[in-house]
Amino acid sequence: MFYNNLSAFYPLIDVFLKSQKKVLVQEINAQQRGALLEIGVGNGAHLRAYKKHKITGIDISPGMLEVARKQNCADVELYQMDGKALAFKCNQFDYVVLSHVIAVVDDADQLMREVERVLKPKGKVFILNHFTPENWLKYIDYAFSIISRFFHFKSVFHIQDVNSLNKLSLIKEVGLGLGSYYKLLIFQKDDKEVLRNHGIVIC
Repeated sequence: MFYNNLSAFYPLIDVFLKSQKKVLVQEINAQQRGALLEIGVGNGAHLRAYKKHKITGIDISPGMLEVARKQNCADVELYQMDGKALAFKCNQFDYVVLSHVIAVVDDADQLMREVERVLKPKGKVFILNHFTPENWLKYIDYAFSIISRFFHFKSVFHIQDVNSLNKLSLIKEVGLGLGSYYKLLIFQKDDKEVLRNHGIVIC
């Protein structure tokens, strides 16, 4: 698998993503204690930075999980699992984290449907990713799109194309990097009672 082979080089990627991950961790640690699911934990190097929360991490790559299990995170539960088919109950987690994941899956809509399903009412989703902007940086994304598929990600990625996110409310947006090319988006799931009052079926 591609990500099994990548696991040895992930420390270099971590250096590049360090400043972004710092903002993500700060936002998560500012939340009340709860059950947190991270989809695509990679090598798990950042998991020790999370405070207070009960952490569950998944990754589709057994090679990545093997490295993550060596990170000395005794209180973290790690599973090999596909984010598009989560083996968790409905309304199980207070927080779900997707760090540089949503643009690498082949079906972001299905991923987010599963995220919404396992998220508790009023729960929050933290999405850290690049998003193709409407400035000169978009031309870099379009140019790189020719080869990006060989690296298993979409260089041209617009969050508005993920229709299943319409079930969640965007409550915060943090721009990161040159021209806010990277962003941390925080979404919240509506309350169950509100959904019932609108005749929406809840799992």
